[in-house]
Amino acid sequence: MSETTGTTPGSPSGASYAAAGVDIEAGDRAVELMKEWVKKTRRPEVLGGLGGFAGLFDASALKKYERPLLASATDGVGTKVDIARQLGVYDTIGHDLVAMVMDDIVVCGAEPLFMTDYICVGKVHPERVAAIVKGIAEGCVLAGCALVGGETAEHPGLLGPDDFDVAGAGTGAVEADRLLGPDRIREGDAVVAMASSGLHSNGYSLVRHVLLERAGLALDARVEEFGRTLGEELLEPTKIYSLDCLALTRTTEVHAFSHVTGGGLAANLARVIPEELHARVDRGTWTPAPVFDLVGRTGDVEQLELEKTLNMGVGMIAIVPEGSVDAALATLGDRGVDAWVVGEVTGRQDHATGATLEGSYAR
Repeated sequence: MSETTGTTPGSPSGASYAAAGVDIEAGDRAVELMKEWVKKTRRPEVLGGLGGFAGLFDASALKKYERPLLASATDGVGTKVDIARQLGVYDTIGHDLVAMVMDDIVVCGAEPLFMTDYICVGKVHPERVAAIVKGIAEGCVLAGCALVGGETAEHPGLLGPDDFDVAGAGTGAVEADRLLGPDRIREGDAVVAMASSGLHSNGYSLVRHVLLERAGLALDARVEEFGRTLGEELLEPTKIYSLDCLALTRTTEVHAFSHVTGGGLAANLARVIPEELHARVDRGTWTPAPVFDLVGRTGDVEQLELEKTLNMGVGMIAIVPEGSVDAALATLGDRGVDAWVVGEVTGRQDHATGATLEGSYAR
């Protein structure tokens, strides 16, 4: 004997995944839309296509190494995703994700091989998810790696319908005897800076608090110093340096790289400086972009607080022997990377930290 439920005859009466807020069909459509972008990242070592349970990468490619070391990293984009959400612009945030992951991997001299992504949304909007993946795929092309798979998760009730977050993990490989890092650095080495494209993907909690919450600036307001709107400036994609760094290792001697992310220039540079040495960085060798001044001036943020939160115009550092400086600058210049000597490695004196910024910024 059936129970009366008050529904019309033939209609489903039980709970369902769709009723709980998860739309499987929308997820399938998102996968179909992103396939063409993922194909653009394909390397010869990739096996199979999008849609399998695991991405496959032919490890026999590592036979060209005598002693291959695998390098891995994982990261996200942080609260910069909220700027993308507010503006409804989703196809640039993927560049930030790839940069955060693959530029960490290349620091040790490793070639980026492949990457996977994780996109978490409150509600699957297929075109929106596909736009995010488009940006990730374009970033992978710029980094020289393959996008071998990922996951799109729908979390209704936990995230709002327009909320989302992205994360990723990557793998690279480096010959053991070509591993870069503190062991190679010597007193007298030059510190070469590579310009950032803007804020990159760090410190947006401070930036949003200062510019949007406290100052109440509108994202669609044009800012004369930027020559574009505030939103366009804040969404400028993080520069991906992976192939530029690898080019340096092929054309000249490099001892170490440092990716300038959370913590700022001094703290990240200190991570690769051996205990017995010290890196001096001269602020007077460059002028930070206007966006850094706007954040500092608008929020009355002290310079040291800015410097430990934002990159201040330097996104990657290369530490090279003094005799390699000209070749390094020439290689980067040929690749369209704005680079300059920003300091030097000296013997450690007193109780100085691993790296310090000295002087005043050029105006």
